[in-house]
Amino acid sequence: MKLQSRIESLKLRHASLESRIFEEDHRPRPDMTVLARLKLAKLHLKDELERLHGAPVRA
Repeated sequence: MKLQSRIESLKLRHASLESRIFEEDHRPRPDMTVLARLKLAKLHLKDELERLHGAPVRA
């Protein structure tokens, strides 16, 4: 997979997690375990995106 397509894929997953976090957080009784898991996954994606943005571009 090319670097740019990998970055786009990660951005889509990050946005999806953001939406899921918002939905869970605004439920009458949010599941704190689920929220923690989603936030951790989002953080891992953010770290991966930052790592890839610093990666050298290959043809």
